[in-house]
Amino acid sequence: MPNNIKTMLSILTLIVGAVVIYFERQAGNDYLAWVVAGLTVFMVLAMWLFPETGNKNGSKS
Repeated sequence: MPNNIKTMLSILTLIVGAVVIYFERQAGNDYLAWVVAGLTVFMVLAMWLFPETGNKNGSKS
């Protein structure tokens, strides 16, 4: 996946995660807000750290 798409997807994931955390804290679910924060960070890091799968010839299709 190209870096510009990864960047935009990372920003979108962080924004959605922040909104969910805000609403969960407003509802009084502090524990769930921490779980969402950890999951959001993990998703963004995993997208950047783990490579995409491809076939044995090296092309990604």
